This record gives sequence, structure tokens and C-alpha cells, in this order.
Amino acid sequence: MKPEEINNEEMESVETDKETDTPSADNMTEQEETSAPETPAKEEEERDPMEVAQEEIASLKDQLLRKMAEFDNYRKRTLKERTELILNGGEKVITALLPVLDDMERALLNGEKTDDPQVLREGMQLISHKLMKVLEGQGVSKIDTTDALFDTDVHEAVAMVPGMGDDKKGKVIDCLQSGYKLNDKVIRHAKVAVGQ
Repeated sequence: MKPEEINNEEMESVETDKETDTPSADNMTEQEETSAPETPAKEEEERDPMEVAQEEIASLKDQLLRKMAEFDNYRKRTLKERTELILNGGEKVITALLPVLDDMERALLNGEKTDDPQVLREGMQLISHKLMKVLEGQGVSKIDTTDALFDTDVHEAVAMVPGMGDDKKGKVIDCLQSGYKLNDKVIRHAKVAVGQ
């Protein structure tokens, strides 16, 4: 063999030895990747369990404080809204009643100018009808007592009238004070006299 051939063979053998002994760049990244995840896991295993528990407690305590503050803010907001609703809840009804009040004032002023009782009576009837329309618009309705059977849900018996006959027994004879409902809820029972 020539010396040049020996040198080429030695060079090839050295290169193959290098490939087997020392890892290539691809082999290095694979080894680093496999060892990289093991390092944090080892660190967590090496961490003191008390320290891990303290961190978890601090995190949970922070969450609890935030939830408590959020709930407190919600409670204060709903309390404020409820207070405003109670204070200003009747605003709609009062605003609707103001025109009726204006009509009453005009009727009183005009009543001083006239002596005719019929004019005053007609004015009062108009105002009464207007007031009932306003109340009906707000959900108020009058409880009907005309020839009605006595019903304790809507009537209050203030008198019993004997000797009215069998056909009037248990029926409303007379209404002494009108009753009213607000959206199907009785807000004032009708005071009635009942046949016995």
C-alpha cells in the first residue's frame, strides 16, 4: 500500500471513531431535550413540601379575598338599587296622578265662580272618571260587589242583614266601602253587608 492510501484509510477510521464516540449535533439536542424535562421534575421533587403547601395556601387565600370583595361589592350595589327603588318607586304613579290634581285645582277655582251645583257635580264626575282611568293604567281595578256572592278573599263583612230571603242569603246586599286590586292582588277588601 502506498502511504497516501494508508493516510486516507486512517482518516476514515478516525472519522468513524469520532461519530461513534462523540455525539453529533442531532444527538446532542435529543439528549438535552430528554434531560431538560427531568430537571424541573427533579427540582419539584427536591422542593420542600411545606414550601409548596405555603404557596398553594397563599394562592387560595388570595382567591378567597377577591371573591369576598366581589360579593361585598355586589351586596352594596343591590342594597343601593333596592333603596332607590323604594324611594322612587312611586314616581310613575305620582306623575300619572298630577294631571288629576291639576283638574281638582281648576274645579275648585271655577266652583267659587258659580253657584250651580249641577256644574260642580259634572266636574267632580269628570275628575273621578279621569282618576279611575289613571289608576286602571297603573293596574288598579275596583272589586265588583254588585249581586256578588260573598267571598272572603275580596270582601270583608261588616254587617249581616237578616230576613232578606233565600235568594239573597250569602250574597252582598250593600257595599259600604269599595275594595281595590293591584294586578290581581287585593290591596283593600270591599266592606260589605251580607244577606243572612
